[in-house]
Amino acid sequence: MTFGQLAGIIAAIAFLILVVFLCRVLAKLVKTVSQLTSTLNSVTKDADNISDQVEKLLDKTNILMADINEKSQKVEPLFDTIADLSESVSDLNAASRNMAVKISESAKDSSKIKKASTLFSVGKHAFGAVNKAKAKKK
Repeated sequence: MTFGQLAGIIAAIAFLILVVFLCRVLAKLVKTVSQLTSTLNSVTKDADNISDQVEKLLDKTNILMADINEKSQKVEPLFDTIADLSESVSDLNAASRNMAVKISESAKDSSKIKKASTLFSVGKHAFGAVNKAKAKKK
């Protein structure tokens, strides 16, 4: 066997080893790509399921919000009435306070009138007594 033939056999064996190695790598690569494809399909299905659930949740949320808006519109007059009632109570409180002040002033005026009446009555009796005394002197 010549040196050229020996080099050719070594090159053929090296090429054969390279081909076997590449076949193993390609087989593992095919297996990895297959698993990756399976994983992506699973993730896609899960994302679709999540998307469907989110869509249903948004529909239910929209229905709930419409119901809440409708009920809040029904309750709004109640709050308006409560606000009017509180204003009326405030007005009533102010009117009561004014009436109490007027009654208090009236009571003060009444006591002045009573004092004046008493003074007039005392003066009348005194004048009557003076007239009687003058009548007796005559």
